[in-house]
Amino acid sequence: MIRVEKLNKSFNGKSVLEDISVTFEAGKTNLIIGRSGSGKTVLLKSIVGLHEIDSGEIWYDEKLFSQLEFHERKEIRKQIGMLFQGSALFDSRTVEENVRFPLDMFTDQSLEEKTERVNFCLDRVNIKNANSLFPSEISGGMKKRVAIARAIALNPKYLFCDEPNSGLDPLTAILIDELIKEITDEYSMTTIVNTHDMNSVMQIGEKIIFLSDGILCWEGTNKEILDSDCNTLNDFVFANALAKQLRKSSL
Repeated sequence: MIRVEKLNKSFNGKSVLEDISVTFEAGKTNLIIGRSGSGKTVLLKSIVGLHEIDSGEIWYDEKLFSQLEFHERKEIRKQIGMLFQGSALFDSRTVEENVRFPLDMFTDQSLEEKTERVNFCLDRVNIKNANSLFPSEISGGMKKRVAIARAIALNPKYLFCDEPNSGLDPLTAILIDELIKEITDEYSMTTIVNTHDMNSVMQIGEKIIFLSDGILCWEGTNKEILDSDCNTLNDFVFANALAKQLRKSSL
C-alpha cells in the first residue's frame, strides 16, 4: 500500500499539485488519469521520489518515505519497479543486459543466478529467443514487454507505469494492460499506472483517481466512472470517447 497525505508541489512558484490525499491499494491496479498538464506525471514522480514535494507525506506501507534522507530510501527503491513512458531501454545493451541491469545495480548474485532470473522474467512476459537482440531490433510492443521484465526483475512490491500504452497500436495496448494486471495479481503488488487511455481505465482500473489542474476531483472504480456526477470527469470521458470515434472514422 502507498498512502499520500496532503501532498503539495509547485515549480517556480506555480502550484502543480494541491492538497492531494489518496491511498493506492496493494494487489490492485491503481490508475491516475487526467488531461495533459493535469499533474499526473508530477504526482507519479513525486511518489517515487524523483521530485521532492513542498509539503505533505508519502507512506510506503508503514515507512514515511518523504521524510527519509536520500541514502535511507535505497531499501525502498529496491522494492520499486518502474516502467517509463518510452520504455527507456539502453540502446547499447542487449535485451538480456537491459533486464539484468537492476540485478547488477542492487544485488550481489552470481552471473548464473542473474541470468536465471532474467530468463524467468522474459518468459513471464512471453519473450523468447531475444536475449541477444538490441532494442533497435525489436518492435515497440516487445520493448514495452522487455521494460516490464526489467521492472519486475527484483520482484518488487511496488510497480509504477508511466503511460505504458503510449505509441502502441490498440491490440498491443490491450495486451500490455492485461500483462500489467496479471503481474499485479500474481505478485500482489501495489501498481500505479499513469494514463489518459480510457480503454485502460475500463479494462484494468480497479482504483482510479482523476486529476484536473492539480486537484483530485474524483476517485472510484471503472464500474463507477460512467455514473460520476463530476462534470470535469464526464467531459474528460466524453472527449476520449469522441477522439476514439474520430480516429476510427478516419481509417
